Amino acid sequence: MPTLEAAKKKVEELVVAKGFGNSADEIANKLLFAFIELGEAGDSWKKGKPADETIEELIDVIFYVLDASRLISPEADLDAVFEAKWSKNMARPHRYGEGFRDRQEG
Repeated sequence: MPTLEAAKKKVEELVVAKGFGNSADEIANKLLFAFIELGEAGDSWKKGKPADETIEELIDVIFYVLDASRLISPEADLDAVFEAKWSKNMARPHRYGEGFRDRQEG
């Protein structure tokens, strides 16, 4: 089964092979590009384009996020971080975060 760590290594291979920015100076750009790709996915979905086109845009988001993560902290084990965050979220109440403003106003 593919893992986030394996995907991170494949993205690094792509970045190096294709000559994309590969330094900490590029982190802000990679995060911006992830946001842009997310917008493209939303636009694709909104316009009723084929699901595979929207999914491809979401994969672009993942590529940029993985690439930024490896530059931010190359030693971070994304699989372990994912599992820890998943466990943390599973321990939260049902539909946590929804209605936050209502609780603040009341």
